[in-house]
Amino acid sequence: MITYQQESLATCKDDAIPLLERHWEEIALNKDLIKLNPDWDAYADLEEAGILKIFTARSDKKLIGYFVVLVKHHIHYKDHLFAYNDILFVDQDFRKGFTSPRLIKFSQKCLKEDGVAVMVVNTKRHKPFDTLLVWLGYKHIENIYSKVL
Repeated sequence: MITYQQESLATCKDDAIPLLERHWEEIALNKDLIKLNPDWDAYADLEEAGILKIFTARSDKKLIGYFVVLVKHHIHYKDHLFAYNDILFVDQDFRKGFTSPRLIKFSQKCLKEDGVAVMVVNTKRHKPFDTLLVWLGYKHIENIYSKVL
């Protein structure tokens, strides 16, 4: 049975590290230059400030997915809370079913209850899940470019 919950960094960090490493291996670009090295203190500070929200999917208590977002007032629209995804990952063995959409829907429900007006989700071009987002009612609104300096 898969459960969905909102967790604190303390309750899921250790369980998340192996998934985070697989996530990095699967989607990271420029791995030869930029190594995985999360700033756990910064995550803890964001959580303490009420900005970091962590949603998880567990199968028989084993972490199989996470959706981490940052919630803050938009600098252009100070009357509205926006949620911006930081990372979203579901173990490959659970991607064919409804784990991913249920995790996103669960997070949307919790964030809406917290007063969030808009959720912004970004995807990697080489590992898109745009079809899922469109199915969930998201609209393609922006493109992002990057360059290693």
